[in-house]
Amino acid sequence: MEKEEIVKKLKKEFQEHAETSGFKLNPDEKTVERIIDGLLRNEETHGAQYCPCRRVSGDKEEDAKKICPCIWHKDEVEKDGHCFCNLYVK
Repeated sequence: MEKEEIVKKLKKEFQEHAETSGFKLNPDEKTVERIIDGLLRNEETHGAQYCPCRRVSGDKEEDAKKICPCIWHKDEVEKDGHCFCNLYVK
């Protein structure tokens, strides 16, 4: 699958997740694409789509929490109006 297709597929998955979770995907396309680039880079480098805003430690169990969407995103959207990396917004 080409990168363009992967990006399109991820955007669709993230959009669906946002809708079912009661928030939105960031309407700024450049921000979303920047985050997806970071996710894909982390997948290539570290083996999983870790949030680009989180430091990967190398501890697989600890790092599993950082795979997008991370375990903190819903609380962050609720509390701050967006998740830490700004992929999801209220």
